[in-house]
Amino acid sequence: MAPLELSGRVALVTGVSRRVGIAAAVARRLHDAGATVVATGWSPHDDEMPWGGSEPPDVGVPVLSHDLEDPDTPRRLVDEVIDAHGRLDIVAAVHARSSSASLADVTATELDRAWAVNVRSIVLLAQRFAEVHQPAPTDAPPLGRLVWFTSGQHLGPMDGEIAYAVTKGALHQMTASLDHALAPSRIIANCINPGPVDTGYADAELHESVASRFPDGRWGSPDDIADVVEFVVGDRGAWIRGQVIDAEGGFDRHA
Repeated sequence: MAPLELSGRVALVTGVSRRVGIAAAVARRLHDAGATVVATGWSPHDDEMPWGGSEPPDVGVPVLSHDLEDPDTPRRLVDEVIDAHGRLDIVAAVHARSSSASLADVTATELDRAWAVNVRSIVLLAQRFAEVHQPAPTDAPPLGRLVWFTSGQHLGPMDGEIAYAVTKGALHQMTASLDHALAPSRIIANCINPGPVDTGYADAELHESVASRFPDGRWGSPDDIADVVEFVVGDRGAWIRGQVIDAEGGFDRHA
């Protein structure tokens, strides 16, 4: 049998705390594609949210626990992967701090916490990844991959989620700069906007309303987004770099 596309590569996937989440689908997909996957999440955040916590998802590997709001965690997490597996080839940073406060209600504390989790942690992950990555020769794979997630704030207002929206905007805008900074370390960086994805948070009315705005009459699924991640972190996606990819399935915000 031919080797799987990601055989021999080590992947770190963050945000793996919900059974129906994007991160769980990504971790399973990279594992099934042959990568050695290190999965981690932070269930205390889910416990605070309306959807609540859940049992750790089954992604084929143990799910660790790391609080990426702590500024020391990104470096420590990368070092733990290197210590355990000797290398790190792929970082899929799927974690996020959700926040539903409006401009009138948002607090300095929430702005700082959202910034720490959603933006600072990814910059620090990128920094340490660049320091430890062992690049392949320039004419041979694998190159390193870093991918993170923005939202639809650049396509329409999200003023009911101010802290979340402005930090996701930062993730969008830093893509080209971070990819350029990582290039000497032979790491390719991209950012994905997945659009509305059915991860179990919507009530029946919202679910129906959002589904009607897609050409196919359905929400995006975590597996739809895992398809995109699998492509951009594999060798076939090597020519896509420094891009914000709007993988929204034709979602119509103006319907």
